Amino acid sequence: MDRDFFSRDTLDVARDLIGCQLIRYLPAYDAPIIVTINETEAYKGSDDAASHAYRGITPRNRPMFGPPGILYVYFTYGMHYCMNIVTERDGVAGAVLLRGAIATQGIELIRQLRSGKTRPSDKQLLNGPAKLTQGLAIDLNLNGYDLFADTSQQPQPLAITPPATESPPSTIIQTPRIGISQATDLPWRFLTVPPHTTR
Repeated sequence: MDRDFFSRDTLDVARDLIGCQLIRYLPAYDAPIIVTINETEAYKGSDDAASHAYRGITPRNRPMFGPPGILYVYFTYGMHYCMNIVTERDGVAGAVLLRGAIATQGIELIRQLRSGKTRPSDKQLLNGPAKLTQGLAIDLNLNGYDLFADTSQQPQPLAITPPATESPPSTIIQTPRIGISQATDLPWRFLTVPPHTTR
């Protein structure tokens, strides 16, 4: 994958991210976490009332305006982080919210990172944007992180790869976005049915 993949219409990117893999490297651990994206939502700019970029550029939403392929991470409700990958050409607002994923490697580490008062089932480990960032240890330190920048840091903290060729094809459905109060009719949420099973 390269920057051109993200320099496209946000809806196309949101759909095509289903099945892609996120690889998260944490310095304290030898092996990376690998998850398969199975739910996304598209957010655009001034034509999308649910978007952070609806009213124009601000210090908070500046990453949404590019370049494509960087992360837009924000803090919400005073307790949660949400992770987006910026889309569209540089200067045009757009981002895909990563809403859910299935663990394919490092599930025990994900359980540790998600540990709290309750022990979630495997199906509920990463089935929500805040659960996903917690399970991958994503916070504001990665806001603006460029997935494709030249860097001497190896391995990179976060990488993305196309769907694994051995993975069985999944049916992708399109629905209205959830957890928002504006533009609730737009069918800009994509998810797999049936969901991937943990391997």
